Amino acid sequence: MASDAIPPVPIDSPAPAGAALQHGHWRMRANLASGLAHLEQFLSRVGFDRAPWLVVAFAGGIAAWFALDNTAQWLALLCGLAVLGSAALLLLREDGRLPYLRQALAAMTLAMAMGCALVWAKSALVGTRAIERPMVVTLAGKVLGRDDQPAEHRVRLLLAAREPGTGRAIRVRVNLDADNDLLGLTEGAWVQLRARLMPPAPPMLPGGYDFARTAWFSGIAATGSVVGKVTILTPGDSGAGLGRAQRALSRHVRERLDGSPGALAAAFASGDRGAIAPADEEAMRNSGLTHLLSISGLHVSAVIAAIYFLAGRLFAAWPWLALRVRVPLLAAATGAAAGIGYTLLTGAEVPTVRSCIGAVLVLLALVLGREPLSLRLVGVGAFLVLVFWPEALVGPSFQMSFSAVIAIVSLHDAAPVRAFLAPREEPWWARQLRHVAMLLLTGVVIELALMPIGLFHFHQAGVYGALANVIAIPLTTLASMPLIALGLLFDTIGAGAPFWWLTGKSLELLLALAHWTAAMPGAVSSMPAMGEGAFLLFVAGGLWLALWSGRVRLLGLVPAALGVVLLVTLRPPDLLVSGDGRHVGITGEASELLVLRPGRGGYALENLTELAGMSGDVRALDDWPGARCNADFCAIRLNRGGRDWQLLLSRGDDLIAERALAAACERADVVISERYLPRSCRPRWLKADRRVLAQSGGLAINLANGEVRSVAQGQGHHGWWNPPPDRKPARRRPESAEPNAGTPATMVTGVP
Repeated sequence: MASDAIPPVPIDSPAPAGAALQHGHWRMRANLASGLAHLEQFLSRVGFDRAPWLVVAFAGGIAAWFALDNTAQWLALLCGLAVLGSAALLLLREDGRLPYLRQALAAMTLAMAMGCALVWAKSALVGTRAIERPMVVTLAGKVLGRDDQPAEHRVRLLLAAREPGTGRAIRVRVNLDADNDLLGLTEGAWVQLRARLMPPAPPMLPGGYDFARTAWFSGIAATGSVVGKVTILTPGDSGAGLGRAQRALSRHVRERLDGSPGALAAAFASGDRGAIAPADEEAMRNSGLTHLLSISGLHVSAVIAAIYFLAGRLFAAWPWLALRVRVPLLAAATGAAAGIGYTLLTGAEVPTVRSCIGAVLVLLALVLGREPLSLRLVGVGAFLVLVFWPEALVGPSFQMSFSAVIAIVSLHDAAPVRAFLAPREEPWWARQLRHVAMLLLTGVVIELALMPIGLFHFHQAGVYGALANVIAIPLTTLASMPLIALGLLFDTIGAGAPFWWLTGKSLELLLALAHWTAAMPGAVSSMPAMGEGAFLLFVAGGLWLALWSGRVRLLGLVPAALGVVLLVTLRPPDLLVSGDGRHVGITGEASELLVLRPGRGGYALENLTELAGMSGDVRALDDWPGARCNADFCAIRLNRGGRDWQLLLSRGDDLIAERALAAACERADVVISERYLPRSCRPRWLKADRRVLAQSGGLAINLANGEVRSVAQGQGHHGWWNPPPDRKPARRRPESAEPNAGTPATMVTGVP
């Protein structure tokens, strides 16, 4: 035994280097094993449902495909996930001491890889390359869809045609003036027309709406407007069809009910929002009620619930049927059929289909005796939607609808809420007060869940939406929609007038509520474009709060709080430059946004003010005392980061002497132009002319820290964006610039 003893080591003698290294290695392994064991204990102890987390991983793979830039990165992600998942499966087979952790790793890596591969495959299969350049051409094609928009005095047509020059089969969306509308211009018609076409527009500014991405997945290669008349080669079929039925229903409702209430009633009945006045739509949006205008979960659920209830009562009143067939099964089947029919009638848009899937799953759960509202059910609905429309994940509609449903289910599943709503002996008025309080709390929670999404996509968030929805949702579901249904039903015998009168009064009340709420001080909060990092913090915090149970869910408040800190410290860019260089916005100089071309409002100015986080008021540079402008150029000096920055902005089309232009550029720190500028124009820091902007897209510039964000930086090499090789704006290091004492305006514009 003595020979096996370890010889003593003197205390003051250093341990061998190899022994110390081996000891550190074993200690690291022990710490890793201890950490994994603690994580395993956590997963085995805390109560949670695995299915929703798998859907989150599936959605994470889809989001990763959009976030990564190119094929090499997508392949690297898939390979990394495959290695991690395979390693977890092999370890699971060899050792069963960590079953929860290994199952989670294997399942979630597989789900994430499936999501990434699915959206990549759909992009490759259905994505349509846009036309190369703007053009005015004569097209002959087939009408695939028609959307009447009386409020805009136009008709929107979706055509299947051939691309001029290449003969490639493409889809084209064009707007036709309502005065040039023709009988027979419906789905299935073959037409010939002359149109001004444009490639689908990318975001005008970093953080803006990306229509090019939407068009890519919709198969639309060009958009534009019809020039002149349309020639119908073959009229469309005048028989039955979902599109024709939808338009006929919309026209019938508007004939029975005039004005704004009729437009809203048509939207509720058929999903046709084309007749809603812009002022009414803006009021609904600013009051937090715009979700009522889209056929979504509220409308589909109301229709299915009403049919389910009525069918159950009618079938139960038939003894022969009730004794032979399960009445709840028949009622559920009838409600599901009504929901599917309503979805198809209202256009079968993705949000409506998503809502219909969720409602049918609820009916199925009721038939099977399962809990109808659960996070597992929400996860199944989200998974089915993402399987068919993975691109919907990055859109506000999917995010808002599922965030609202998750918030409702999680709130009502919380132990304090269940205790608050538990039946008890109490007066009827006390019970009703509890329900009203719960309705108000639900509205507040939904608004909190939707606010980050609204700020990220629309750069605005309503403040009084929760209070307005407490009145608007019951008014819509319990009064307006049933009255519309009764009006349509009694119109079959010519007795629907009283119901339409009541419908009009209920919708007038809804519109009055919307306009009153939108007009209140601070009804809409505007903020600059939120970064992806802050948005991901809100998403992570919200999912953690929703999908865990017990006290551990409160940890989700940590990332949400960090997101709030980032929002509070968010500042608008000093300069916003559109992708064509024609529109420039300057912040920080006045309460309004200073703009190069004020125009008469429109899409460009709306984008500038929204992404700057301002109320919408703009002021022309011509009217600003600190700017010097003439027909060709504007010059303005800004003090940012403790130094002066001299800006030179072009806005004219006249030829300028190159030597004078070069001299002016040398004295400017930043030059922005919608024209091609000669290489002799070399400003001290940044040159963004037509050549550079064609590569970079729109710009958001922060002068204080020298940060320049471009649209191209967020696009990668996805099919809807084809960046030139050089994607970076031509700029020098800010340190090389010196404070400017003169004004370059005198060199080019002659402004003293």
